[in-house]
Formats: sequence, C-alpha cells, structure tokens
Amino acid sequence: MIDVNDDRPIFLKPGHNAGDLLESREWKILREERGLVEVEAHLPNHLLNPRDQLFGGFTGTYVDMISIWTVRTLFDSQQQFKWSATVNMRIDYFAPVLGPRFKLRGELIKDGRSTCLVATHFEDLDGNKLVYAITTLRKSV
Repeated sequence: MIDVNDDRPIFLKPGHNAGDLLESREWKILREERGLVEVEAHLPNHLLNPRDQLFGGFTGTYVDMISIWTVRTLFDSQQQFKWSATVNMRIDYFAPVLGPRFKLRGELIKDGRSTCLVATHFEDLDGNKLVYAITTLRKSV
C-alpha cells in the first residue's frame, strides 16, 4: 500500500506506458482503502481535444488505471497482486472533462472468485458528475 501522506509519486513510477501518458506520477491520493480509491488527477495538454477537453478516446485509459488500482487494494501486499486484465468496460459521458484538475473514484461493486466489477467516477472539483464507467476485470487468484 502507498502512504496517502507521502509526497512521492503515488501510482506508478515512470516507465509504465499508460501511467506515463496520463502523468499518473503527479496524481494525489485523497483516499485509499479496501475496494475504494479516490485521487485528484490533472489533465495533461497532450490529451486535449480541439475544444480543450479530455479527448474521449483517452477516458478509457483513466478508467483502466483506476479500476486496476481499485482491484489492487483487495490484496494485502503488492506481492499478492500479480495481475489483472480488463475484460469489459462501459463508459457513460455526462459532461466534458476539463482541466486543469478533476477527481477520480474507483469503487468495488462485486468481488467474485475470479472477476471483479468496479465503478469509476469522474467529477470536477465542485463535485459535478462528468463520466461514469463500469469495468469487469479478471484478477489473479
């Protein structure tokens, strides 16, 4: 587990393609517990569409990262968490994701024997709902 009071990079060290694309090393953990993750993320300029909003094609990358992280909280140590694979994802868009910062929350809905169902919420800093996603992940057992 990562100490939520630590100022070091919080999710992935540089070198992970998706993490580097989203600049996840700059995310701030707001809350992390079994089956729940909340972070404040930023919107890098290279992910913007011509209207200066998150390009919809990159939304799934955020969802995938938060979903995997949420599943990772179910394990007592990083050594127990071997892998997780996304097998299904549905994304509903309510409003554009604008920068510079926004919140992401991953919530475990169902922890099955070999799969997990995770909800991912995108909100602006005022608490307005922007995106909602449901992801099914196969977990290491």
